[in-house]
Amino acid sequence: MALINRVSRLFKADFHAVLDHIEEPEQLLKQAIRDMEDDLVTTEQRVTLCAHDQDALSVRRNELEDTLTEIDEQLDLCFESEKDDLAKNLIRKKLEASRLLKGLNAKLVANEKYLAEQRTMLDENRSTLEGLRQKAELFAQRTPVPADCGSEFDDIAWMAREMTVSDDEVEVAYLREKSQRSAS
Repeated sequence: MALINRVSRLFKADFHAVLDHIEEPEQLLKQAIRDMEDDLVTTEQRVTLCAHDQDALSVRRNELEDTLTEIDEQLDLCFESEKDDLAKNLIRKKLEASRLLKGLNAKLVANEKYLAEQRTMLDENRSTLEGLRQKAELFAQRTPVPADCGSEFDDIAWMAREMTVSDDEVEVAYLREKSQRSAS
């Protein structure tokens, strides 16, 4: 059973290698970069729209707060003049405005969270795109070698694995840099 699994994996690996050469890896990399650029534009548009919504919500909140202050002043006047019917109508408006303000504040918080997530995703996508562009430049600069040479640098997957930096590696390097700076 293990022998059959090994043979099938070997066959799949050879088949995938043939497909990789047929599909022109350079074109695939360029297409991936174009797709990533399109995604970046879409994300930037979402961030811009969300920031605009955030501004509009803030303006509306300020208007509601001003309205509540104005209603409080009117209520003071109504109670001084003993106009209970008018005071009840103003209290109704105040309650409605307070509820609206509460909902608006909830929307502001949710929108701010979404905006922060989108900005984080945008920054991550930009760095990923930059990494892809660097890989594409390396790939474009690479000179073709004879097929019988068998250089390990021909493998694009190898290049991608070698150039990918994991979050753990970044953390370790950060800690090293931090300890070096604190020691000096």
